[in-house]
Amino acid sequence: MKTDNKTFSGINEPMYILEESKLRRNLQLINNVAHDADIEIILAFKAYALWKTFPIFREYIGSTTASSLYEARLGYEEFGAPVHTFSPAITDDEIEEIARCSSHISFNSLTQYLRLHSKAAEANKSVKLGLRVNPEYSEVGTDIYNPCAPGTRFGITADKLPERLPDDITGFHCHCHCESGADVFERSLKHIEEKFSRWFKQIKWINFGGGHLMTRKDYDTGLLVSLMKDFHKRYPWLHVILEPGSAFAWQTGPLVSQVIDIVEDNGIRTAILNVSFTCHMPDCLEMPYMPEVRGAETIGADSEYGKNRQKLSSGHVYRLGGCSCLSGDFMGLWSFDHELRVGEKIIFEDMLHYTTVKTNMFNGIHHPAIALLHDDGTPEVLRKFTYEDYRARMD
Repeated sequence: MKTDNKTFSGINEPMYILEESKLRRNLQLINNVAHDADIEIILAFKAYALWKTFPIFREYIGSTTASSLYEARLGYEEFGAPVHTFSPAITDDEIEEIARCSSHISFNSLTQYLRLHSKAAEANKSVKLGLRVNPEYSEVGTDIYNPCAPGTRFGITADKLPERLPDDITGFHCHCHCESGADVFERSLKHIEEKFSRWFKQIKWINFGGGHLMTRKDYDTGLLVSLMKDFHKRYPWLHVILEPGSAFAWQTGPLVSQVIDIVEDNGIRTAILNVSFTCHMPDCLEMPYMPEVRGAETIGADSEYGKNRQKLSSGHVYRLGGCSCLSGDFMGLWSFDHELRVGEKIIFEDMLHYTTVKTNMFNGIHHPAIALLHDDGTPEVLRKFTYEDYRARMD
């Protein structure tokens, strides 16, 4: 069966669809930036971890970043290269296996370092050890995504670092962005240098974390390259690493769903779908943000519907509701150019990053399949989920 990336004809079940051509476009751009800026750019599993696509990634990048033992194993065993690992807290019974899977480990605190660094070195004599530092500056506006908010559990502030770093600490890790532009990085970099540059002569590498959304259309990759070239001039001995997640899978494919019922209450129509915001698009509710729906105009929250009820009453305006029993499993509103019908497709744009890694099986709801759409229009199903997957989680 072949399909097209406009209507996805023939696909009549919920499915995340990764378009290979769009993925390769992003990978090539990232590869070009890494080359031009003389930096290393690696994939953050917290945003994307579809391991059956790793052979494609290996054509463009050499490593990945992990935040847990299982992610570290995924990078080491499936991507085929040691990973850069950071976790807010690593347990004593995990450190040796994490070290065996890692090329770099960044400790979140000095107490973690003191307790675990010897075990890490014994398990892997070549592993490079670093510290997560907190520049106390971030422009991320949503608190749950702000790693530098007051009271954060992430990183060591400059006032808590010793003037002389431990001999086996060779790098710093810093993360203060979320889907940010190069202009934000430019401002952040000033704070990072102001806080921590006096230690730079004691280290060999620095990881500026993720959130560098370099594949977004309005991202200034030229500015990023310029910033990194200037940084190299100031600190030519430092190897620079960026670990974006969303940038790799940005705008690479949708979540295709179908309408299974339409209900109305108090003047609000809801199209109930065979997918769930709670289970399959959790960031929409957490952040929150309104996802783009193909062929529909985003109106906004229900409160805006109330303000414009008269204006919109003649249109085809709907909430979209998930099929879980959670009362809040809906978003709205969207305006369509026609009356929705049971069975027709609702296509949520840009649903590959921070979705496939965060889904759950609440309510035992059928999990969407995951497919790779090849350039010739052939969808390769990478994973189909069944009752057995749900049952196995309940053991």
